[in-house]
Amino acid sequence: MMLKPYSLGALLLTLSALPVTAPAPAVAAPAAAVPAAVVPAATPEGHTADQIGRFLARFYGKHGPSEHDRRHHVSQVLVERQTNTQSDVLLCTQNEPQDIGIGPVTVAQAAGVGWATVTTHWGADKTDTFTAYVRLDSKPIRIDDVICAG
Repeated sequence: MMLKPYSLGALLLTLSALPVTAPAPAVAAPAAAVPAAVVPAATPEGHTADQIGRFLARFYGKHGPSEHDRRHHVSQVLVERQTNTQSDVLLCTQNEPQDIGIGPVTVAQAAGVGWATVTTHWGADKTDTFTAYVRLDSKPIRIDDVICAG
């Protein structure tokens, strides 16, 4: 398609008729001087990475969560998901692992969640991983979601 000279001229004329506004300069408000003793220290909301790590280690133990933990320390979403599947949604498997390890915990305060990679160990050096999520504001602390790796 070839542009006609008068079409280009009409476009330039239209653009030149538009008002040109320059951005307003940013003016910073002067900071009020507040003594350090008056400013409250920031405290994290909810569970800490250490608390989540200890919870996950206790929850999963060496071979998987107990029936008590499955009833009292799991979100309703996971309870419902478990009723609709044959595999264990908390372990991402159908069998009991020989051992379980919990990786470092990451906490995202802005998202209100903490998570860690959980590694299940099986015979002959076989491992599998999944991610367990904990809401920072859960009371009592509980597994909110599990995402299987494979």
